[in-house]
Order: sequence, then C-alpha cells, then structure tokens
Amino acid sequence: MSASRHIVRDEPPIFERSAPGKKGITLKKCDVEKVDPSRCIPSGMLRDEPVELPEVSEFEVVRHFTRLSQWNYGVDTGLYPLGSCTMKYNPKLNEEVASYPGFTRIHPMQDEGLCQGALELMYELQGMLGEISGMDAVSLQPAAGAHGELTGLLVISAYHRSRGNKKTKVIVPDSAHGTNPASSAITGYGVVQVPTKQDGVLTPEVVGKAMDEQVAALMITNPNTLGLFEGHIGEISHIVHDRGGLIYCDGANLNALMGVVKLGDTGVDVMHINLHKTFSTPHGGGGPGSGPIGVTKELEPFLPVPRIVKTQGGFRFDYDRPESIGRVMAFNGNFGVLVRAYAYILSLGAQGLLKCSQTAVLNANYIRERLKPHYHLPYDRLCMHECVFTDKKQRGLGVTTLDIAKRLIDYGFHPPTIYFPLIVQAALMIEPTESESRDEMDGFIEAMIEIAREAEESPELLKGAPHLTKVGRLDEVRAARQPRLRWKRGA
Repeated sequence: MSASRHIVRDEPPIFERSAPGKKGITLKKCDVEKVDPSRCIPSGMLRDEPVELPEVSEFEVVRHFTRLSQWNYGVDTGLYPLGSCTMKYNPKLNEEVASYPGFTRIHPMQDEGLCQGALELMYELQGMLGEISGMDAVSLQPAAGAHGELTGLLVISAYHRSRGNKKTKVIVPDSAHGTNPASSAITGYGVVQVPTKQDGVLTPEVVGKAMDEQVAALMITNPNTLGLFEGHIGEISHIVHDRGGLIYCDGANLNALMGVVKLGDTGVDVMHINLHKTFSTPHGGGGPGSGPIGVTKELEPFLPVPRIVKTQGGFRFDYDRPESIGRVMAFNGNFGVLVRAYAYILSLGAQGLLKCSQTAVLNANYIRERLKPHYHLPYDRLCMHECVFTDKKQRGLGVTTLDIAKRLIDYGFHPPTIYFPLIVQAALMIEPTESESRDEMDGFIEAMIEIAREAEESPELLKGAPHLTKVGRLDEVRAARQPRLRWKRGA
C-alpha cells in the first residue's frame, strides 16, 4: 500500500501570514466608557507592551487550520500501531453520548441534588471498573496514568504510615514504564531496580533478593512493556505481602486482560486503569486522559475525597474520610472521558470486552508471526497485546530502527513506538489493538516486509526517508533543544 500524491500547499506559521491592519472580526462601536486598566489591575500584572497576536483575516484563519488538519494523522485515518499506547478506534456513539447537554452543561460545583444523573453514572462506572479489575473500591479522580500511579503510591504511603511503618523503598523492574520510578521518587521513596530474566519476565527469585522490611511496594506492569504476561505474579505477590509490602500494578496494558484475568485475584493491592487506552476514549492530541485507581478493601479508607456514595436519598459526595490522602484533582475527574468509557462498557458488555482482549492478542501474534522471518524478535514467545522487534538484521546494512520507521511513512502508515522499552536495543514496538481488520494489518505487514527487502537492496532509500511527505526528515534533536517558542514581528 503506497501513500498517494495530492496537492499539498505550503502552510507557514500563522504569525508569518500576519500583516498590520488585517482583521478577522468586526465589532460594534463600544458604548461603554473606556477604563484605565491600572485602576483595576495591579501594576505588576500589566503588560509593558500589547500582546503580539497575528493580524489575519477570518478566511486566512480557516484556511490555515483546515490545511493543518489535512496534514494530520489519527486513528480515524489509518492504523496507529504505537506500542504501549493502545490507539484503538474511538466509537462515535461514545462521542454523541458525551455531548448530551445534561453532561456538557453541568458545572462541577453544581448542587448534588441537581446532578444526580452524573453522580449515578460515576458511581456505576466505579463498580464496573472494580468488577473488570477485581478491585474492591475505585476512585475516578486521577487525570491520567502517571497521575494514577502517583495517587496509588500516595495511598500506599498513607496505609504504611497508619500502621507505624516508615518504609523507604519501592521495587521497580527494568521493564517498567518510565513514569514508575518518577512517581516513586515524587512520593518520597527510593527506587530499587530489579532485572527481568532472559525470557522477559520478573522471577520470584529476583524479587525475593530485593525484598526487605523497608520496601513499601513492588510496581509491576502486567502484561509488561515487552508485551509478555507476568506469569509469576501470584508467587511474587506472596513474597511481597509476607514481608509487609504491597503490589502496585500499572494497568496501562489492561486491554490484553479485560474479561480474561482480574488482576485483583492475582494479589494486586493497587492499580490504575487508563480509560483513554483500554476504554477507547480519545487521547494524545485527541483529548485528555483519565487514570482511575482501584484498591483492595484495606486501602479504601485512604482513597481521595470526595467519594461518591449511594444513600436512600440518592447519590452524594462523601468528604468524611479522615484517613483519606485528600483531593488529587480540582474536581472529580475528567468527566467527559468518564462518560465515554461508561458508554463503551455498556455498549459491549462483558462478552464484548472479552472479545476485544482476545482479538487484540490475536492481532499482535499475527503480526509477530508474519514479521518474524524479516525482523529480529528478541523474545520469541507468545505475546499479549503487542510485540517487540529490533533492527538487528538491518543494522549490519547501515539501516537503523529510525530509518525503518521513517520509511514506513512513505507507505502510508504511522510508525510504531521506537526505542522503547529501553531494555531492548533499538526496539520496534507494535500494538495493532483489536480495532484493525486482517486486510489493514496485511497492508502494514507487506510494507514492513518491503522495507526489509529495501534495506538489503537499496539501503539509501531508507536513509533519506520519508520521501513523499511535505518535508523530509527533520532534525528532531535540534527541535527539542532549540525550540522556537516566541514570535517577534520582523524576526
């Protein structure tokens, strides 16, 4: 499958279209007396110079953003195989439900009696997520995955303090998401990194050696970032619990397990759930995330306030939680995301969610098997929702993972995640999700096979890729180190 050529217009930054005197709006003459800003705004908050906004016409604004939208690539335009991201299709039904006036016009400080529908939705969603994950209680407050991690570790810290335990460390496998050690450090814990074994999973022996009375928790991702199920999780949980620690599970990869395994049944004490991944709500450039956390009954008293509870008179916010860690968000979570996830779960039901996970795993293994003859597979075993290749077969030809990813753009596909996880040198991490048909995956696979052939016969094609895009390969390092963030007229 090749990317087609079409008219692609130049589109500079909107500031470069600016010219003095251009206007995009027409307002009536102001009939209110002009007020000196210094009379009502502290002098330290006043600008020395007027804000430099672009002076453009309405037509130029419309054309500018329309052209930019035509350059964009998203889930609605094609396969988006970013490993560890679960870029699945976002059903339009969810968007329609989330746009109901009763949801969009509600105010987070509205009286409880006037928002019973919203409270009931959140209360029921808590129960659904608890059922899917096997956790006893759920808080919807955290705004995304990393925020859920931080919230979960704050709950763990509060639990240990309540028992008089001054624990100081968290164990984190080398296959963890980068946010795991960051969340631990922010919470005040030292990080003890432990290695995965040659088969890509954590072993009880490794955990047993690292585990002592100072360890507050083990953070584990299951399936892990290699796309492999942590099959020793039950035994590992016993080791950690026997020495007074807790198990935190990063639920970023729940899309492989929902309806198959309840992580709470494996000994997990705390986990976060990415609604913007597993439950299909837009994320990345498409919208905010949501990272609810689930906990065991023993940890429920420490969840953020307010808790949503059901009483004889309806639903209400409960602030009377003396052991709570307090608020972790200004209000009660990213409500629009919660509505979308609620609609997704109800529309699929238990069997539908199970089918999603089964199909996601099937799709990933289909890609793994078909690409295995052409790309190095560091962990040649059944994977879960994603598979990880490397550039080892192409490296001797002077072709790198980056070259492969850039060339894939010429074939009309978004590249997969590259150079992650860090424990795999030059990784290509592919996650098709359950959304993709076999035809779409075959097109992607054929493009990857063709790129492997090109690496052998015409490696220079890859070194200069992409060739069909508006601009060629950008200096991404320079863009990160020397970003141009401000515009000055005449600069």
